[in-house]
Amino acid sequence: MQAARLVAEHGAVLVDVREPAEWDAGHAPGALHVPLDQVPERVAEIPTPPTAVVVVCRSGHRSALAAAWLRGQGRDAVNLAGGLLDWAQAGLPLLSGADEPR
Repeated sequence: MQAARLVAEHGAVLVDVREPAEWDAGHAPGALHVPLDQVPERVAEIPTPPTAVVVVCRSGHRSALAAAWLRGQGRDAVNLAGGLLDWAQAGLPLLSGADEPR
């Protein structure tokens, strides 16, 4: 999966824009949790270039909106098409909300 490779090999930051209950149900290790409705107010927490950002949600719709907005703010952001559904289907690791801080 290209997103996992960007994170592992190129130091991209995974930004999860799902709601807190979704995050608690399972999220990628090392992801930064910024719910979609909080992205504008928390944009300072999201890395700027040269660090790339991979934005993820459940299926790819909300993350596509967030990635487009972040690109407009000068971030190097890409959408993880297929979201965490594809992430999990690829056998990539997921943690529960208790495993890692937001």
